[in-house]
Amino acid sequence: MTTGLETERQQLPPLAPPAATSGLLEVFRKRYLLRMLVHNTIQSRYQGTALGWAWSYLQPAVRFLMFYFVFQIMIGRGAGVENFAIHLFAGMVIVHFFTETFGGGTQSLVQNRSLITKLAMPKELFPVARMLVSLWHTGPMLVILLVACVLTGWRPDPVGLLAGLLGFGIVLVLGLALALIFSVANVFFRDFSKVVQTLNQFVTFSVPMMYPFTMVQDRFGATGAEIYLYNPMAEAVLLIQRCFWSGTTEEPGATTVIHMPPDLWSRGLIMLALSFVLLIIAQMTFTRLEKRVPERL
Repeated sequence: MTTGLETERQQLPPLAPPAATSGLLEVFRKRYLLRMLVHNTIQSRYQGTALGWAWSYLQPAVRFLMFYFVFQIMIGRGAGVENFAIHLFAGMVIVHFFTETFGGGTQSLVQNRSLITKLAMPKELFPVARMLVSLWHTGPMLVILLVACVLTGWRPDPVGLLAGLLGFGIVLVLGLALALIFSVANVFFRDFSKVVQTLNQFVTFSVPMMYPFTMVQDRFGATGAEIYLYNPMAEAVLLIQRCFWSGTTEEPGATTVIHMPPDLWSRGLIMLALSFVLLIIAQMTFTRLEKRVPERL
């Protein structure tokens, strides 16, 4: 005869391992952990002081003024590209977001080894948190860029604003995908963080930020420009410049035609779709290797 206790046991669902997760979906189900980790990371960087928060705005403002003085006044690059300082700084905003997400996400698992080895939580939490922290740190730069654009007569348009959102979307998804892959790889091979530093340096010079896209076309022709645009970060920078820099010029329409590729939007949507595909692959790779992460840490 079956006892009441045995009947109750039969009705219970099967036990699951405490560390089992559903990937990125599980991260957003446990938003309270994500908020806590992001908040603590930001507080530790700024040390909870008013000067720390003020410096987050002062530093990008000083950087923009330096670019304006050196490149647009001293060197005279502005003679070839209208409002070159904004052209440069707009690209720097999106590049900063990517490199912070990629570099910080790569080291996120190793830097949080004490939490990973003691608590059962989705390990994707740490690269996602670093991506959100990077987005927060990009905010002051974006504010400085907006102020500079307004002071130079920025005329925003709906198409340009959508282009900016598309550019940020590409970098967010792409940066998170690479952070997932390289964070778990960095656990097994610690030299991967050095590889990421080198790749981030390459990104800075492989996008039309310190030079206009038209220079690529002039130097390498249509074929070279086509290959150049296979870089999703180059596409993201052009979309951000379409949002901010184009609207500060005297003839935004002419600037877009001259300095932007004609298929900017279609390329941007393709790059966003490819970034999502890479994110799916990254999640599959992360899920396959994450069970071995605690023992390697």
